[in-house]
Amino acid sequence: MPPPARVFFVLPGGIFLLFRESAASVATRILEGSLALHLTENFRHQHGRRPAPAEIRSWERSLPALANALIEADLDDVEVLVEYSLPLTSKRADAVLAGVHPTTGEPSYVVVELKQWSSAYPEEDEPLLCRIDSYAQPVLNPIEQVRGYCEYLLSFNGALERMPKSLAGVAFLHNATEFGVAGLRSVKEDQHGRMYTGQQRGAFLDFLRSRLAATPGAQAADVLLDAKVRPSKQLMSLAAAEIRDREQFVLIAEQRIAYERVMSAVRKAKRSNRKQVIVVTGGPGSGKSVIAMSLLGELYRRGIPALHATGSQSFTKTMRKVAGNRKREVQQLFKYFNSFMDAEPNDLDVLICDEAHRLRKTSANRYTKAELRTGRPQVAELIDAARVPVFLLDQHQVVRPGEMGTKDEIKRAAAAEGLDCTVVELDGQFRCGGSEAYEKWVIDLLGLDGGTPHQWEPDGKFQLLTAESPQELENFLVARREEGYGARISAGYCWKWTTKITPDMASLPTDVVIGEWARPWNVYGDRSVLGAPPAPLWATDPAGFGQVGCVYTAQGFEYDWSGVILGPDLVWRTDRWVVDRSASKDPSFTKATSDDDVDRLIRNTYKVLLTRGMVGTIVYSTDRETREKLRSIIHPASEVEVPALV
Repeated sequence: MPPPARVFFVLPGGIFLLFRESAASVATRILEGSLALHLTENFRHQHGRRPAPAEIRSWERSLPALANALIEADLDDVEVLVEYSLPLTSKRADAVLAGVHPTTGEPSYVVVELKQWSSAYPEEDEPLLCRIDSYAQPVLNPIEQVRGYCEYLLSFNGALERMPKSLAGVAFLHNATEFGVAGLRSVKEDQHGRMYTGQQRGAFLDFLRSRLAATPGAQAADVLLDAKVRPSKQLMSLAAAEIRDREQFVLIAEQRIAYERVMSAVRKAKRSNRKQVIVVTGGPGSGKSVIAMSLLGELYRRGIPALHATGSQSFTKTMRKVAGNRKREVQQLFKYFNSFMDAEPNDLDVLICDEAHRLRKTSANRYTKAELRTGRPQVAELIDAARVPVFLLDQHQVVRPGEMGTKDEIKRAAAAEGLDCTVVELDGQFRCGGSEAYEKWVIDLLGLDGGTPHQWEPDGKFQLLTAESPQELENFLVARREEGYGARISAGYCWKWTTKITPDMASLPTDVVIGEWARPWNVYGDRSVLGAPPAPLWATDPAGFGQVGCVYTAQGFEYDWSGVILGPDLVWRTDRWVVDRSASKDPSFTKATSDDDVDRLIRNTYKVLLTRGMVGTIVYSTDRETREKLRSIIHPASEVEVPALV
């Protein structure tokens, strides 16, 4: 009998894996028929749900192929890390093999992507994507998929960063023949991305022996798992180099698919005058803005006419300041959705519409010239402006009346012009520590997809706490800042906002008042006032901690620790949430805004606020009964020891 499985649910930096044992022990469990049961139970414990049947089938069919290959290669003592989570994301490598290099004697690691495919062929004109007969949509070429995993690990795992030559990546298509997947080899193979089929079993064994010695790999596995995880590269701090210099972000899985679909559409548009609409959807932290920046950077470097547009003043002004702080032409790459009312059709090659959930019915406002008040839909203006309009959105982030950026709305607009519309769904999670469980918990908490509030089960990737007072919430965040983390406090729009600051004021008006605790809203407008940053920079300037942010300044941004104050506009009563529109001070709500719309928008507002954190969130409600409800499903901050930043 093999020893009990060494299961690591939580590792430094929130890294996960389902299972870790030597190749010999894995093989023994497979013979006993117990491996899939272990993995299923560990998955259920880690994610709060059973794995999908397809995932279980993959474990039952693909892991034996890998284990048998390791045993046949005399690599019995190599450590096998099953379902290894990439740091700070929800993506998982099928397996990582840890051992000793046969010639250098140094730690050596192999990322393995296992495929049951018997045949696959490249997507037309898109060699990095491929088609499988049983899949409706193209998927990433497995060579490129495993290469992306390796490059990502090199960017975020401290041990691998110090010894980059120790890492290799391989896709093993154990059911495939060379004939069945020959077209996939049009993608270049290298140390981080290569592919072997079942027909090449002997070559696969030789590859394993070339990277791993027949000696125990437990110590090498410890080095990998104990390594520090570098914090996620936050979008704003790297945008300048991304656009002006070189690629700074590593795109993986569906992110890379979205990127390649856009670049393919650009090539087709230039070659055959073909126009195509692309929609990329995903939740907070799924990588939409990283894709947008990567696309804009690559197009800019190639000299292809492209612009970035949003409906967010804060986001656009921040990008202009950070990405274009030394080059004015870079600042001009960032526009607003209403900048294209009189644009020449197809004058641009690409228009990247980020935060497209903020699309409005029309671009006209009270300042619009009479001749431009055509009533034309804003989405139609954006589609017409470029040969390849790209829309990146999250439908649960619609927070203002009149915002209408949804996948279906854009598809209808494209169909009205007789255009093809390609939709790419991002299911990964790169914010909130890569915790899919937390994002789902928030959606259920607020009842956005029909779910109901339930107990938060700590998953080690993300920390969620509740405070009994706003002062406790603030004190907690101050302590995190002293440890080196960034932090912000945000709140529902339930207090009036003093927008006019006069020179005779000694300090910012303390608009947000809860008992004896009083703090100012973030500064209104585009100028710094009394040492506080302007509204567009509240989320990124360290001086923003002294003020409370609202949804309009927080949306689109991220910070390490998020303190969220639930105001009286959303309270828990007995067994359900009650929205009180009279408690909202949001000027965008008018008498014409229906109760149903207000209900949806307020819930979406708190969804946005609760998903800004990268490391953790602490939440407080101004309502006693709501605090009791939150306390019943979230651990209080006073009862939890929070580890300091290493």
